[in-house]
Amino acid sequence: MISIRPAETADHSTLLAIWRRAVEATHHFLTPADIDALALDVETYLPQFPDLRVAADTETSFVVGFVAVDGDFIDALFVDTSAQGRGVGTKLLASATTGRDLVRVDVNEQNPSALAFYAARGFSVVARSETDGQGRPFPLLHLQRRFE
Repeated sequence: MISIRPAETADHSTLLAIWRRAVEATHHFLTPADIDALALDVETYLPQFPDLRVAADTETSFVVGFVAVDGDFIDALFVDTSAQGRGVGTKLLASATTGRDLVRVDVNEQNPSALAFYAARGFSVVARSETDGQGRPFPLLHLQRRFE
């Protein structure tokens, strides 16, 4: 069973490790140097997310995923590779979207599994950018879903 709770400062090193394993498993377009550089950004941003939630296994208390939300935008949603396919991402997404009329998220165009995840949950591509938010050459797909 999975429970969702607010992240604590003590979770940050675990979240960074989850992020790295998930990115290494899905972001095949990134080089190891790219991942190392991005990890420094993620480490800096984790404490700054206004709404950071974790998914924890209720039997073991192990954190297996996280979602970062800022208003109607999902900044990040990552599930540890050991827990993928068990509904963790769906629970994190449900937690992040509850009570919202509109939710937006960006996914890397070269990450088809992320696009498939969001598309299966009703999100549609509304725009595309040639670069990521930091101007790097990793195209983004901008998705959204209206909840009515």
